[in-house]
Amino acid sequence: MTAIEGSVALVTGGQRGIGKAFVEELLARGAKKVYATARKPGPSHDERVEVLALDVTDDASVAALAERARDVDTVFNNAGVLYRAPLLTSDLTQVKDMFDTNVFGPLRIAQAFAPVLANNGGGVLVDMHSLLSWSAGGGGYGASKAALWSLTNSLRIELAAQNTQVVGVHLGFADTDMVSAIPVQKISADDVARIVLDGVERGDSEVLVDDVTRKIKSALSGPVEGLTLGIGR
Repeated sequence: MTAIEGSVALVTGGQRGIGKAFVEELLARGAKKVYATARKPGPSHDERVEVLALDVTDDASVAALAERARDVDTVFNNAGVLYRAPLLTSDLTQVKDMFDTNVFGPLRIAQAFAPVLANNGGGVLVDMHSLLSWSAGGGGYGASKAALWSLTNSLRIELAAQNTQVVGVHLGFADTDMVSAIPVQKISADDVARIVLDGVERGDSEVLVDDVTRKIKSALSGPVEGLTLGIGR
């Protein structure tokens, strides 16, 4: 069991979409302080929120954040990018950018904050995956989320010795700017935050947010042809 009340949290990409919802839900559950990051941060009107600049693709930016936020005990690796990037026809720089942000970005954060979490009793690391971690059809974005899923599972093993709870979150379409142009039914960002924090407080290692994600996971033991789906997060 992990208590949110009284915690100090870090949310990357914390000023819009699911990240913003995480910040609000953390505060509603009694978090003492939340660091919310963005590449171009704007002000916060809540004194419990400290807004900081962060580029997860930049080693120096991540290191500076870890030095500043040494009281953190809960980390949400939420920052990410999505491009429509079919693997065979896309500019490879787009695919590389998604991997740098969606895979190596969370790894940079994990490496920088593992000592911080250890010093503060172990804490929690939450990584935001996708149903495209398991399903086909997401091009470079799906490949990056599959890599992040694998990374999270290995981090869970490596961080167990310092008593850090590692939570992998999978979901389909959330109602955010990232997928605003995709005409499908979407879950609200507020519901995502609530469901994820319920899982964190239960001590879960994995949170499957919605029915479509649970359906895809249940298909993993079947033929690979059954894993085809369009882009989601």
